[in-house]
Amino acid sequence: MAGRKIEIFVAGCPVCNETVEEIKKVACSSCEVTVLNLNEPQNAERAKTLGIRSVPAVLIDGKLADCCAGRGVNIETLKAAGLGKPL
Repeated sequence: MAGRKIEIFVAGCPVCNETVEEIKKVACSSCEVTVLNLNEPQNAERAKTLGIRSVPAVLIDGKLADCCAGRGVNIETLKAAGLGKPL
């Protein structure tokens, strides 16, 4: 029986590195953990097609984990918080 396929999209930041270490500690012995650096164009393109908007992001068996979906910078939210408006 094959193990789970865990893919972690990272950008080399301390938070990403910590997440990779935590996942490796928790992963089962049959889990295949792959780290995909977004500084490599093919990984960045794949992340874009998967809808990844912030890192770290984790796929488990090809599905973006709920904790990693729908995040990222939203310009309209930033504008509502005061971006572009003088004090």
